[in-house]
Amino acid sequence: MIEQENNYNDIVVGLDIGTTKIACIVGVKNQHDKIEILGVGKTDSLGVQRGVVANIEQTIESITKAVQIASEKTNIDIKDVIVGIAGQHIKSIQRKGSITRHSLDEEVSQDDINILIDNMYRLNLPAGEEILHIHPQEYIIDGEGGIKRPIGHAGMLLEANFHIITGQVSAIKNIHKCVIKSNLSIIELNLEPLASAKAVLSEEEKEAGVVLVDIGGGTTDIAIYYDNIIRHTSVIPFGGNIITEDIKQGCNILKAQAEKLKVKFGAAIIQPNSKNEVVSIPGLRGQRNKEITFENLARIIQERMKEILELVLFEIKNSGFDNKLAAGIVITGGGAQLKYLPQLVMQTTGLDCRIGTPNEHICGSNLEELKNPLYATGIGLVLYGIEKYENENKNKKQNNANKENSKQTVEKPIDHSTVTTHTSKSKNNILETILNKTKDWFNDDI
Repeated sequence: MIEQENNYNDIVVGLDIGTTKIACIVGVKNQHDKIEILGVGKTDSLGVQRGVVANIEQTIESITKAVQIASEKTNIDIKDVIVGIAGQHIKSIQRKGSITRHSLDEEVSQDDINILIDNMYRLNLPAGEEILHIHPQEYIIDGEGGIKRPIGHAGMLLEANFHIITGQVSAIKNIHKCVIKSNLSIIELNLEPLASAKAVLSEEEKEAGVVLVDIGGGTTDIAIYYDNIIRHTSVIPFGGNIITEDIKQGCNILKAQAEKLKVKFGAAIIQPNSKNEVVSIPGLRGQRNKEITFENLARIIQERMKEILELVLFEIKNSGFDNKLAAGIVITGGGAQLKYLPQLVMQTTGLDCRIGTPNEHICGSNLEELKNPLYATGIGLVLYGIEKYENENKNKKQNNANKENSKQTVEKPIDHSTVTTHTSKSKNNILETILNKTKDWFNDDI
């Protein structure tokens, strides 16, 4: 978060370090509870392969350039960023944790939950891995399961099922190194498909059951939600770049030409009469032009895209939630821009499909540019940052209120006059009783 002296406070910057592009997005929450995007800096990603930093120097150069562009557009000195992380090294596991509470009379508190989650960070992981995120699935109190919000419940044994996301230590450290050497500090690392989900999925979709498929340049990231809880995450080590490589080899052209063909004329499904449509590619050094039919181009793309979608379908079935996905599949990321891709997804998986764009949560002068699945992750990171800031503020206010209440309780003056008066009256009543009894004794004696 960055505090400025202008009209904006609590500015958040999301840094999406992708395989094909690096995007720096600057946003702030306005008075209408919308995220106003103040500026975007985007540049080619030169040092990242399949979501992992392969060349430190080139990655630093790309990050610096993207941040500089965003800084110039917004006139903001960017120092702190929320950073996205992805790559084929990301893994997810399911684990169960438990704690025994000290008293049945005391209700389950946030402190109990924090202890339970902190204990999960002590899991024994394979060498070279560390935990990125811990997401509770459900809580169990004294054997009673299916509890989403345990605070306020009574019970001794508090248990929970957790979805734990891990990453490779070296990959995480390399991202840290690149960001720090770009003169930035990391507020938090967030898994990119979770950020994309925050930007493009509705609460209703997460409740009903939905699969987010984020097709990037180097990887395809998957996040499955059901009952408004993240249930499964995985990374497929293929993305848009492998399609470009297939076009390059299949058409025997340069990689830059293959990328342009894919973006401008590519389609995920072969269309009728596409064999009659031809695009001409300039030859090298005086060689004759090369003609490529749309049918051949679409065939190359369709075959590779089907292979990726079959891997997505395998992950869906492997999650165990394949029969609980009423909201179907939402595709986002740069690869989601392929023509007729939703139709191919539906044919391959049998699930409904739509393209996810992040425009529902945002506003600003450059809104049209941002109505693009390419920016889903970056905007999701901004949303994460703003949510984090608001939660911290809420906790600070709550802690201050608790301290103030404690202070008032301790410093409340004691009304000594009430005590003294009560004691005085008690003493007078006793004396009166003794005198009366003495008087009666004398009268009886006479």
